[in-house]
Amino acid sequence: MRFFSTIVAALAAAQGASAVDVQKSVIVSFPSETTDDIVNRAKDDIRKAGGIITHEYQLIKGFAAKAPQKILETVSAWSAEYHAVIEEDQVVSIQNDPS
Repeated sequence: MRFFSTIVAALAAAQGASAVDVQKSVIVSFPSETTDDIVNRAKDDIRKAGGIITHEYQLIKGFAAKAPQKILETVSAWSAEYHAVIEEDQVVSIQNDPS
């Protein structure tokens, strides 16, 4: 967890040097026992910063969003105690190797 905090701090410092806040597509997920108000707080913080919630998941406690990097760092910092996972939304595929 300390490594993740160091990465977040380094990203925050690097981002401070840039005048434009980069929008990122992410998936934010929480453990199933996390209360809905914590998840809603994360969504509200993202919306207030100009981000959008692109999908709300039903099978897992989480959502997809497109949001400024700075707010993702903020949400990551306060939600760490709830064991939230924020990861880049990306296409995943498998290759069928016939050999």
